[in-house]
Amino acid sequence: MRIFVSFLVGSLFGLGLLISGMTNTAKVQGWLDIFGDWDPTLAFVMGGAIIPMAIAWRFTIGRKPVLAEAFPPAPEQKLGRNLVLGSTLFGMGWGLAGLCPGPAIASLGFAGPGGWLFVGAMIAGMVAAPSLRARLDQRTVAV
Repeated sequence: MRIFVSFLVGSLFGLGLLISGMTNTAKVQGWLDIFGDWDPTLAFVMGGAIIPMAIAWRFTIGRKPVLAEAFPPAPEQKLGRNLVLGSTLFGMGWGLAGLCPGPAIASLGFAGPGGWLFVGAMIAGMVAAPSLRARLDQRTVAV
């Protein structure tokens, strides 16, 4: 049942990305081009996701999910090297390609070779990240 619900929710998310235009790299890069031909529609997409999710998180307090043992814990409210480095790399990839992981996967059916190359590079980065992080953590301790 959990796999079916995950598939259904993921499909709904992908459909929302398609309908909102977030799989269109020009639209995403237009959002980032604040001094050029700026396209503010991404702000409405973000608000349409962030506001309901903030409300939903409030309703989870003291409750148990239907298909899991517990809700995941809230993320740490800590600004550190990992957050800054990860955010910087994510932002650079998002700005250069106009895609982040969700829209990249949602656009695989029509993105062509460039989309497949992006997803391949993204997966390679996800595979390499744990060992790179361990090396950075060892360097920090050694210094």
